[in-house]
Amino acid sequence: MSLPVTPPVKPMLAKAVATIPDSGELLFEPKWDGFRCLVFRDGDELTLQSRSLKPLNRYFPEVLAELAETLPERVALDGELVVGLSGRLDFDALTERIHPAASRIALLAEQTPATFVAFDVLAIGDRPLLDEPTRVRRAALTDLAGDRLQHTPATTDPGTARHWFELFEGAGLDGVIGKPLDEPYVPGKRSMFKYKHSRTADCVVAGLRWHVDGAQGEAVGSLLLGLYDGDGVLHHVGVVGAFPVRRRRELATELAPLITEGAHPWLGEAVVEGQRLPGGVNRWRPNEQPWVPLRPERVVEVGYEHTEGGHPARFRHTAQFARWRPDREPASCGYAQLEEPARYDLDAVFRGAVKRTR
Repeated sequence: MSLPVTPPVKPMLAKAVATIPDSGELLFEPKWDGFRCLVFRDGDELTLQSRSLKPLNRYFPEVLAELAETLPERVALDGELVVGLSGRLDFDALTERIHPAASRIALLAEQTPATFVAFDVLAIGDRPLLDEPTRVRRAALTDLAGDRLQHTPATTDPGTARHWFELFEGAGLDGVIGKPLDEPYVPGKRSMFKYKHSRTADCVVAGLRWHVDGAQGEAVGSLLLGLYDGDGVLHHVGVVGAFPVRRRRELATELAPLITEGAHPWLGEAVVEGQRLPGGVNRWRPNEQPWVPLRPERVVEVGYEHTEGGHPARFRHTAQFARWRPDREPASCGYAQLEEPARYDLDAVFRGAVKRTR
């Protein structure tokens, strides 16, 4: 490629911030819940690059075809690959696209096509834009996109950004991003700000994994979390970890009396069809992950951002330990406590609209 900006390029990143400020010096954008993707086109050569600098071309043939029709001959963009189903983003459907079989990819490209949403521009023709401030890059992106290229809405009004933060979650979005208006694009640096949704839930501790450093039984690596559905079935919904070294060892001692070789809701005849279980094999994990069953008698409050996987759902990312809840009965820890945002139409997000749909 002969572009002024060529792959691989580390994308500019964001650091987490608690609240959206009353500042007019930021450009706010919806935070899309998909795969980060940098796009480079030089004539017939078109590359989709992941956040980890790996090529994504083989997984998204329909995106390549669409961008070949909509992009100018020479351009470099930053954005997100997303899949929309039933009026909201579907991260599970997106992850299914990373598959070794070309036939499967072709089928999913037709059934659940992905879309590239552009939110920054790194170069146009022979003009590099990395050193230009955000306000200049945004204007260039708007002129470039026109009516053909899907690009993110943006605003400099904090009030609108706060409204988007609440409203657009109903379409499956992840929060809001803030970009300093007068700053350049800095590859690999956390120069942006991200404002993400955060919630808490009380979960049953039904298992653990030992820490990889040290002998079995010396230190806890993570706790396995469960929630009960309406039929009283306990589903594995995620893990909580990131404990200090000393606390890992203390937990090993505290939880040792709960280790069981007897009946357990995630083992043997207790397992029912459709139940979420820990440690299974999937496309990301070729081997089963060993875990230690605990009697489901303790309750922990954890922080989480999002759920995924439909019904029953699971936490998208590793949960954060908040506190033990000795006042809660494990049987009271159900899915009903998880918040469901009001539904919002994904197409309206693309337009930057704020009208709620029912």
